[in-house]
Amino acid sequence: MSHPVIRPARADEYDEIARVWMESWISTGLAEASNFLLTNLRARIRREIEDGWSLFVADDRGTIAAMLALHLPKLYLDQLFVAPVYQGRSLGRQLLAFTRTQMPDEMYLRCVRENEKAWRRYEREGFVFEKEEVATATGFMMKCYRWKRG
Repeated sequence: MSHPVIRPARADEYDEIARVWMESWISTGLAEASNFLLTNLRARIRREIEDGWSLFVADDRGTIAAMLALHLPKLYLDQLFVAPVYQGRSLGRQLLAFTRTQMPDEMYLRCVRENEKAWRRYEREGFVFEKEEVATATGFMMKCYRWKRG
């Protein structure tokens, strides 16, 4: 099996990236697929790109296997979602390693408290829990983490 290549996303891929994002998010059991959700994610990608996101994909020979959104000036790993068919293949770990090349000294992230699989993975990867806060946009309780080199 080949390893997907992590590369910058192209504008013509935004709709497909939104679909992968939605499928991964609903695989957590915290949401249901809907045209409303997909439309919102498509709009959010474009809005976040304008606000400073660096958007990357894991490209498996033309298939988008995952999406990664970083806000480099804020040292913020904003979104990391792996398509369900690619989950369990260490792609999340590969994306985190790539993220550390982009933000080698320090980074922050937030994770939905009920998404235990995700926050436990971040803890195993050396992220340290700092606090909980409510995400104003969604109402979800978020666990806030920080990673520092060393």
